[in-house]
Amino acid sequence: MSGMLIQCQDVWKSYGSQAALKGLNLQMESGKIVGLLGPNGSGKTTLIKILNGLLTPDQGVVLVDGERPGTYTKSIISYLPDKPYFAGWMKVSDLLDFFEDFYEDFDRAKADHMCKALQIDEKLRMKTLSKGTKEKVQLILVMSRQAKLYLLDEPIAGVDPAARDYILSTILNNYNPEGTVLISTHLISDVERVLDEVVFIRNGQMVFQDLVDNIREKEGKSVDELFREVFRTVPYGGGEW
Repeated sequence: MSGMLIQCQDVWKSYGSQAALKGLNLQMESGKIVGLLGPNGSGKTTLIKILNGLLTPDQGVVLVDGERPGTYTKSIISYLPDKPYFAGWMKVSDLLDFFEDFYEDFDRAKADHMCKALQIDEKLRMKTLSKGTKEKVQLILVMSRQAKLYLLDEPIAGVDPAARDYILSTILNNYNPEGTVLISTHLISDVERVLDEVVFIRNGQMVFQDLVDNIREKEGKSVDELFREVFRTVPYGGGEW
């Protein structure tokens, strides 16, 4: 079995006549925080849902820790979707109880500690919380697991800039160091400091992958600067994004 945590080979996925992934190839090792970066509509969420087993590719091979998405991969993946998915009547404590019951690798003490640090009252119902606080609760749930793969879809999009630093520090300090964090985002300058590696995706294809240190040394640029350069024009039209 390969040492690669994620392997995608010639992966295609369409919604009707609209192709979201077009022969995507990607390999990713364990032990890294990786940025999945691309414009809106580039296929980031589709890829994350396929890795998580929520969507099935039309064509191609997807392996997570050597297995096709299924019961085993779901047990090692901690997933943060881009939209809230909990019932409004549930209290924060209900969600913590649910995750503690459902996932063997959930660390309740860590989750309680993060709630206190972010001043989230566990007795409050989800429907009473602001959008940003709901997102913080979801992130706490996801990062309190000792997963092999964390899939975070836009984890800081809905929170205020002051909370972004704390959330990124939470990701950096709480993920399983033997696992990998894949962060999908368009807020590149905000997340760049925590990333080890980046993957650029455009029109459903992987167009660039490298270590952040290599980008700074070889290109003499920040990830944000390189991203703006790569995505300034579309290859077939020459128009602005």
